[in-house]
Amino acid sequence: MKLNVKLMLLMLAIGLFLPEGICGQELLLRGRVTTYDSIPLMNVEVTAKSTGAEVVTDSLGKFALECLNDDKLIFNAKSFKRKTVNLKEDETFLDVNLELKEGERYLELALGPDGYIREADKQKVSTINDRKVDFSMYSTIYDALRGRVAGVNIVGDIVYIRGQTTIGSGDAEALFVVDGVIVSKFVFSSIPTSDIQNIRVLKGSAASIYGSRGGNGVIEVDTKRGKFK
Repeated sequence: MKLNVKLMLLMLAIGLFLPEGICGQELLLRGRVTTYDSIPLMNVEVTAKSTGAEVVTDSLGKFALECLNDDKLIFNAKSFKRKTVNLKEDETFLDVNLELKEGERYLELALGPDGYIREADKQKVSTINDRKVDFSMYSTIYDALRGRVAGVNIVGDIVYIRGQTTIGSGDAEALFVVDGVIVSKFVFSSIPTSDIQNIRVLKGSAASIYGSRGGNGVIEVDTKRGKFK
């Protein structure tokens, strides 16, 4: 009897000193990493917390990693917010969406030659900033935008992103977002050009973060004072 008690105490002591997650079962987890909900991200570091095993995503944002079924995975890319995901029981495929850090330099890093967005998807996110353009020299925001991004057409105060075939349809206008807030055409038109810091044009899957309202593309504007936040 005493021997059995000692054995139980020994097993309990060993269990207390086992590394976290050691009781989990090993599995081969597959997954995909994106941004803007659907644009694949390559070269994202994916790390299993239990073992430190690490892989990077391929050009389609896909990865395969050996880990434990109750593991924690860490997703790290320099221009994106770091993300930790707790695996659910029996989960074998994981979809992860990373959020871009605020600031123009992070977007430039993501889109650059050594960035995380492949060439085939870069056209979905276009940007103009005040280091490239002196916005104050234009009388209206439409003048500042006109002719700077392929596929963007402006007729009066209406912006179309899908191309000439959509012109004339009121339902095909782009969505306006200023400092993260969806605004009316009147508010968008009234922004002083001297207040503009960045203009981004989101097309296709990049615009899907706004749901059905972004179906015709999105014009995002950041102001210097962020007065719409």
